[in-house]
Amino acid sequence: MSPKRLIARLDIKGHRLVKGIHLEGWRFLPKHPNAYCYDYYLQGIDEIIYVDAVASLYGRDSLKEIIRKTTENVFIPITVGGGIRTIDDAHDILRSGADKVAICSQAVKTPELISEVANKFGNQCMVLSIQAKKNTSGRFEVWYDVAREKTEMDVMEWARKGEALGAGEILLTSVDMEGMEKGMDLELIRQVSQVVSIPVIASGGLSNAGDFVKAVGEGADAVAVAKAFHYGRVTVEQIKREAAEQGINVR
Repeated sequence: MSPKRLIARLDIKGHRLVKGIHLEGWRFLPKHPNAYCYDYYLQGIDEIIYVDAVASLYGRDSLKEIIRKTTENVFIPITVGGGIRTIDDAHDILRSGADKVAICSQAVKTPELISEVANKFGNQCMVLSIQAKKNTSGRFEVWYDVAREKTEMDVMEWARKGEALGAGEILLTSVDMEGMEKGMDLELIRQVSQVVSIPVIASGGLSNAGDFVKAVGEGADAVAVAKAFHYGRVTVEQIKREAAEQGINVR
């Protein structure tokens, strides 16, 4: 079994790190994103995910600058998402220093972009970002545009289709649990992990080291943590120690 990964997720608005609840109500954090990123790197984080939280309202220059600055002293894989609409956008982000691109809204609108990115840069570079919400009947539906637009698509069907189109990984965000720090949506993680063979990164709701263990137990290959890290609720070392005590091999 391949080692599990612990990932720090940083949502960016302009030049600032932000955090919200249910992907809205963004609040600014005091330090520059690069300072948080470097701190997590020193703590031993396995990967970094940057997400342009409001890409439709801002140009991408600020995020490219953040990526370039990050790669000066952070030497782990970096995934970047938000506002990637074309193969040229993906190329620009990768050229700035990212290792992978995560695509959500445009993948919903033009699914062939998944194949285009995978064919040009390799499946390992193409991360399908899925924003999932449970509806009143208990079915998980795909949302996009920072969880403002609903698709009616079933999350499991979209995950399978994304893999078939060439996605090498899935960033699975539970909109219901995101920012709540009340635990992760284990049912969602389990269902998606069961229908795809590519790695699933679970995101949204982690509050403590035990939540990482539970997510991995339901099939997650990696867990992305934002608020709990940013506000010092838990550390990289605490999560990795708990995982080791539970017999989980973390990268």
